[in-house]
Amino acid sequence: MDELDTGVPQTARIWNYWLGGTDNFAVDRQVGDQIREAFPDIVDNARASRAFLVRAVTHVTAAAGIRQFLDVGAGLPAADNTHEVAQRVAPESRVVYVDSDPLVLAHAQELLTGNTQFVQADGRDTAWVLGAAGLDFSRPVALIMSGLLGHLTDDDAALAMVRAYLDALAPGSYFIALDGSHSLEHGEAEKIWNEQANPPYVLRSHTQFARFFDGLTLIDPGVTSAPLWRPTVPDPKPLDVVCGVAIK
Repeated sequence: MDELDTGVPQTARIWNYWLGGTDNFAVDRQVGDQIREAFPDIVDNARASRAFLVRAVTHVTAAAGIRQFLDVGAGLPAADNTHEVAQRVAPESRVVYVDSDPLVLAHAQELLTGNTQFVQADGRDTAWVLGAAGLDFSRPVALIMSGLLGHLTDDDAALAMVRAYLDALAPGSYFIALDGSHSLEHGEAEKIWNEQANPPYVLRSHTQFARFFDGLTLIDPGVTSAPLWRPTVPDPKPLDVVCGVAIK
């Protein structure tokens, strides 16, 4: 198990800070502020990412009847977590979170009960995660990777991880994914992150990100900016956050 290191900025805590949470430390806020100075839209991106997750989970629960969720790289609890969204629609929904951050584990132990559980593991250890999740993989599952794939900086390794999870899922399962997308504006922000925060992060274009959905059927509107995925507000502004939802 990883030990809690409060001296090195961590992904989950930086995103918690951008989302207005309190589960972060001075080093996380310092790097978060540096990145925001280089890329002012980052807080909007963080909030748009969470809003997309809410819409996507609501859709697959309400419209597709999914009742099992595997959220890999879940991060720290915030408002409208996967289990809260799914269980509002269908209280019997079972949600398994996966993360390696010990601070996430500490909060998970306090907050997650009943049909919600937490597996402390590196998401790249697919065999271990699938074995520990305790889900019924003969029935459809929604696999969620929100903000995770950018931390797998090798494209082939990232694609192989996604494929290993998808191969274990039954037909009718869904893949929900989101990540920051590449823009020339992001060069300095990406540099700050990779010099100071852990783990590193790579930004991919929409075309590169779309490869994670190879072999699946994307549902409308396909791979797009997060605010544009089935928006609930008029005239949403595109941001450099790419997402998609697909069915196996």
